Amino acid sequence: MNAFFTALAFLTRIPVPVRMDPRDWPKSTVYYPLVGLVIGVLLVLMNEALSLLFPPLVRSVLVTAGWVFLTGGLHLDGLMDTADGLGANKDREQTLAIMKDSRVGAMGVLAAILLLGVKVSALTYLEPAIIPLLAAPVAARTGMTAAIAFFPYLREQGMGLNLREGLSPLRLGVALTSGTAIIAVVAGWWTFLILGGTALVIGLIARVVLRRLGGLTGDVYGCMAEAVEAAILLLWLAAGDPV
Repeated sequence: MNAFFTALAFLTRIPVPVRMDPRDWPKSTVYYPLVGLVIGVLLVLMNEALSLLFPPLVRSVLVTAGWVFLTGGLHLDGLMDTADGLGANKDREQTLAIMKDSRVGAMGVLAAILLLGVKVSALTYLEPAIIPLLAAPVAARTGMTAAIAFFPYLREQGMGLNLREGLSPLRLGVALTSGTAIIAVVAGWWTFLILGGTALVIGLIARVVLRRLGGLTGDVYGCMAEAVEAAILLLWLAAGDPV
């Protein structure tokens, strides 16, 4: 269970009963979809409780704020750094330097505002929102795991490289299978819509980043997770809350 707790501690702010062991770090990616399910369950509970007290818009703002708090803003930070880097329209080295800068630029702020606006507005009109709130975090972290495995990592050192090296074919298969199975249980036949949307978002972001940089970074993984979550909410809304 230490590898699971390592994934939970890294991807969320949820306290865990063990200390993170560097040896468990490369093995933790197999549990990313399960961490997504934990996040989804907490979001559903939060959404259902707040719906008893507040109107839809207030509820959706509070749920989105809780979503950011649960993840510690980790993926949102990656989204902002990626937007700053790609939006600067500089060469490869300058782009990477901008992405590593701890300061947030105008493009990063705009990207965060727009993404949070999408989540808030979608959740306002999604009622009930149980299925998309469960499926979106799982799909995002399943897609992130696939991106770690299938696309080159840019830096010669870093957390992402260790994750990629530890993601053996068996672990990758377990992660993708478990993520798909969770979504299938939650969404039924609409799993194809969710997985298709996830693959499309991951593929488009990877295509843009690979053209500009030649590989992905940890910030890009976070950007992908945020984009997939927002896309799943929009897809569910566009489908007319099908279930």
